Amino acid sequence: MDAVTATATPPSAPLPPASRIASTSAAPRGAPTPRERVALLLGRGAREVARRLGRGGGTAIPGLVAGALAPRLVERLASQPGRGVVTVTGTNGKTTTTHLLAAIMRAGGIDPLTNPSGSNLERGVIAAYSGSVDGRGLLPQAADRAGLFEVDEAVLARLLPRLRPRLAVFLNLFRDQLDRYGEVDSVAEGWARALDAVDTPPTLVLNADDPTIAQLAEHARGGATVTFGVDDDAVALTHADHASDARFCTCGSRFTYAAIYMGHVGRWHCPSCGRTRATPDVSARRIVLREDGSSVEATIAGEAVTFELPLAGLYSVYNALAAIAAAHAIGIDAPTIASALAEAGPAFGRQERFEVAGRRVRLLLAKNPSGLNEVLRVLTVAAPPLTVLAMLNDGVQDGQDVSWIYDADLEMLAGTDATVVCSGDRADDLALRCSLAGVTPVAVIAHTERALDAALARTAPGARLDVVATYTAMMDVRAALARRAGVGAYWEAQP
Repeated sequence: MDAVTATATPPSAPLPPASRIASTSAAPRGAPTPRERVALLLGRGAREVARRLGRGGGTAIPGLVAGALAPRLVERLASQPGRGVVTVTGTNGKTTTTHLLAAIMRAGGIDPLTNPSGSNLERGVIAAYSGSVDGRGLLPQAADRAGLFEVDEAVLARLLPRLRPRLAVFLNLFRDQLDRYGEVDSVAEGWARALDAVDTPPTLVLNADDPTIAQLAEHARGGATVTFGVDDDAVALTHADHASDARFCTCGSRFTYAAIYMGHVGRWHCPSCGRTRATPDVSARRIVLREDGSSVEATIAGEAVTFELPLAGLYSVYNALAAIAAAHAIGIDAPTIASALAEAGPAFGRQERFEVAGRRVRLLLAKNPSGLNEVLRVLTVAAPPLTVLAMLNDGVQDGQDVSWIYDADLEMLAGTDATVVCSGDRADDLALRCSLAGVTPVAVIAHTERALDAALARTAPGARLDVVATYTAMMDVRAALARRAGVGAYWEAQP
């Protein structure tokens, strides 16, 4: 199939004018003060020290240092990109969506300043800026650049009025690290309050299939909204899974569904107040899910576009739809969007591929019930034999309460004859959960390197090992895989 096939059809619902987002500024505004310039230079120095000492990529410490010395750097720096700032938030898919949108922007002639490693707190945003500014603290060629930042869902409410985005992308909202974030309703309420309070409302890019996200349109305050979603019953679930986190409408009634695609995401309706999932502006109508990618026929404001996505899973299709909707609002044409998606590789730690000891290794991140369920669906599409290294950590960045694994449907692996090695700080807990799901691990090894050796030894030459890991476990095993495969550290691999 060709990577790009575009045919014009009558538009059903025109999207907002692209010029609203794509307008530029003649020169960067808000030149940093001497104190702020020093803070940025010291932050950059801290990054180099961290890398030389082998303490990571320095994706956070520059922001910690610079932000402590100059508390208003976010506001100062956010004013510099002439094409404004785009934020991407949600529980799952932030890094991949930002990665795909960055690829589309570059194909469309826009140079995005972004945080590709997924460092998505305030310090990560500042670190991205500090690594790009010149000695005066100014962003080179700022008039033609855009800020593109994934933002942690728990901090968006605080950063939104400071970043003042022209475009705000909202992907989904699932339970994730309840010990850090609280329930999803409190996160959504914080987003709504932030949108109500900003001086200039951004254009909102919303997942029409997630009722919590879709209802943010009620807080657009006259700003434009662009929606995306799936309209293909062939990829719908035959029954609801356990990772459903938006069962009730704000009016108190339970949602009903014509189709469920994942968790609570689907074609929904409230029978009490009449709220209903609207027809998306960007929609996927024919989706073919394969072991290593997907074919998608989408409509963009009535224009049909077929593209190949080199990422597996329906959740990856949703990430692509979000990137498409945002790119259209920015003013990038459909053929350019489709071509860029077909060429985009995986984001850091998200379906990255490695060649190790004659085996193909795929790295998949799973950090909450809905995300793990979607990864499990990707695994069940794969042709046998299936070998999995499953890794569970309980660090602060993972969530220290690991009981969430009981809300994931690990039973999907039962009957697949999967060979599973359990690892991580909580390897024993994960092994117990697998056993209760009818999947008996062949080995339980907490140590990352030894577990990787055991999993590779059980993978036939030329076959694939799938590594499914929580965040800090992914960081550990990714470093081991990169070293064995002879590829660079994650910060060296970013464009």
